Amino acid sequence: MERLMEIRELRTFVAVVEAGAMSKAARQLHVSQPALSQTITALERRLGVPLLVRTSTGVQVTDAGTTLLGEARAVLARHDQAVAAMARHTSDGGGVLRVGVPLELPPELLPSALARLPGTRVQARHLSSVAQVAALRAGELDVGLVRERPAGPDLDAVLVVAEDVGVLLAANVAEKLGAPVRLEALAGLEWFAFPRAGSPAWYDELAAILRSHGLDVGPEVPEEQRLIVELKIPAVSAGGAYAFAPPEWPYPLPDTVRWVPLAGRPIVRRTWAVWPAASRRRDVAEFVAALEDHRQTGSGV
Repeated sequence: MERLMEIRELRTFVAVVEAGAMSKAARQLHVSQPALSQTITALERRLGVPLLVRTSTGVQVTDAGTTLLGEARAVLARHDQAVAAMARHTSDGGGVLRVGVPLELPPELLPSALARLPGTRVQARHLSSVAQVAALRAGELDVGLVRERPAGPDLDAVLVVAEDVGVLLAANVAEKLGAPVRLEALAGLEWFAFPRAGSPAWYDELAAILRSHGLDVGPEVPEEQRLIVELKIPAVSAGGAYAFAPPEWPYPLPDTVRWVPLAGRPIVRRTWAVWPAASRRRDVAEFVAALEDHRQTGSGV
């Protein structure tokens, strides 16, 4: 009898489609790219149809893949709902911790915190701050890591990361401007921004800082245009744009791009751990405490 599709396989497939590339999905799922590719290939072989077309720029979904995508999302939503329902019957949450993760977290943050919870299995979802807050209130996440502190008494929050943001520049531009670079010196370059809808407060804070230094913010990025980290490099390397990034940017930089600190440390990016105020789960409390300890010991401050 043919083995049935597994939740893990469906989640992998959805992640690849939503990421648009195998490499990005592998990072999001914390697996190697070859292992992820093998999972997709095995799923295609079992179903007997191609689901994705691999290209030099990413992946494209076939008609069969589009059909599976809708069904997989429905199955995963029902599965996560069932897990959430069962978690309410135990203070330990059944050993599964659902964590919302933004782009560009310090690479050592999550491994350091999860080392304190050896018996806990983590389901990580890469979501914007707004989407994480909505998922927390819908019972779809246990903890979120967001770039703006949510309002309201239904969610608790604690600051876990504060990073002095620097700037990514084309190598020739960085050499011309020197280091550290003053924000004013970026006049004439385009800000490679993210959609405001994903994190309005953080976007507005950044925009206000840029305007106060005489920089043009430019038009807002459409909501449907998700920020793809890999696009920062080609946008910046062409020499007409800049992008913000933390000192420990967890992506390789080509020789054509430099990370440069900003003079006066004008931009600090903060990340809060957020969880339902009514939660009594021990693993949530231990996870948040581990994140706090990580910050207080000097990392991510």
